[in-house]
Amino acid sequence: MQSKSRLLPATRPTRGSEAGFTLVELMVSVAISLVILAALVAMFVNTSGRSREMARTNSMIENGRLATQVLESDIIHAGFWGTHVPAFDDQTTTAVPADTPLGVPDPCLAYDPTNWDDQYKVNLVGLPVQVYDAASICGGVITNKRANTDVLVVRHADTCTLETGSANCQAEVAGRLYFQSSLCLTDLAPYVFDTTGFTLLQRDCVTAAERRKFVSNIYYVRDFAVTAGDGIPTLMRSEFDLSAGGVLEHQPPVALIEGIEALQVELGIDDISETGAAVDYTAAVDWLDPSIRTTPTNRGDGVPDANFITCTTAAPCTVPELMNVTAVKLYVLARAREPSRGYTDTKIYSMAGGTTLGPFDDNFKRHVFVTTVGLPNFAGRRFTP
Repeated sequence: MQSKSRLLPATRPTRGSEAGFTLVELMVSVAISLVILAALVAMFVNTSGRSREMARTNSMIENGRLATQVLESDIIHAGFWGTHVPAFDDQTTTAVPADTPLGVPDPCLAYDPTNWDDQYKVNLVGLPVQVYDAASICGGVITNKRANTDVLVVRHADTCTLETGSANCQAEVAGRLYFQSSLCLTDLAPYVFDTTGFTLLQRDCVTAAERRKFVSNIYYVRDFAVTAGDGIPTLMRSEFDLSAGGVLEHQPPVALIEGIEALQVELGIDDISETGAAVDYTAAVDWLDPSIRTTPTNRGDGVPDANFITCTTAAPCTVPELMNVTAVKLYVLARAREPSRGYTDTKIYSMAGGTTLGPFDDNFKRHVFVTTVGLPNFAGRRFTP
């Protein structure tokens, strides 16, 4: 007997398996996605803004530190003249100093054997640091100087000699000005500035004495970086060197560090001896106890006395002050190159001589860097055990 097969109806899909997103569900999903996207965009914008702001701040700080380091590395060599020590600052001499500076030298006087006379050279060697608060010197060199900033002059002999042949030392250049100091007692001059024809000798009075490049740097702040009116204050430096026209003079200034808005300088003066008596270079060294010679009564002790001073147009620094400088205090005001949105600078910045700068009421962030640099080539000679 044949069994009859039972035909089952085809399975029909349920309503739930055919259903997609409804319009309401789609709109809700889009809305949630937009909220998440907006949050991500806001986070990205905030993070990017903070990163840019941090980059601006870091750049400002690095520029300020670099400017301070550049100035400090030059100032610390001020008054270095190789083996030569000015007699007025040499406590081993027993005679009245014959090389006391008598005037403040023009820092931008071009070299010429006729105008660089013996006294000018004495002044140049004995006053290695000069400060001015106005661009009244070096016309044509110091241009577009920013207001409320100082001009700093630093002089010394190069730490490299032409005889060393070191890879880090500049080779001799014909026509460039060099300094040579003598150690031979029979030489007629203690030192010379010249371009050629050096004849001074070392202690054996046979070997030629070392020659070093004459270094004179002028620092100031210009009110623009590359193009006049760009509004980026910049630390500038003019170097004494041989011009394209063959003249030995201070060259056009070169931009060093952007974002430096102000440079001000104070000088530490050592014009009182350890005994409290005033410095007097018109007499030989007077020792409190001649038998041990540890305390001179008419020479400085290497330590700045009283408060640091400022050099102004109304009260310029004098020869006795400049020849007794043993420390330099720097005030460097660094400014961000770009403004910060939503920030207003209402701060007041303390600078040299008790002066202040600000508030600027603009959108630039600023920071003051202050450092004191000792002059070992002057202060070190005055220290006694």
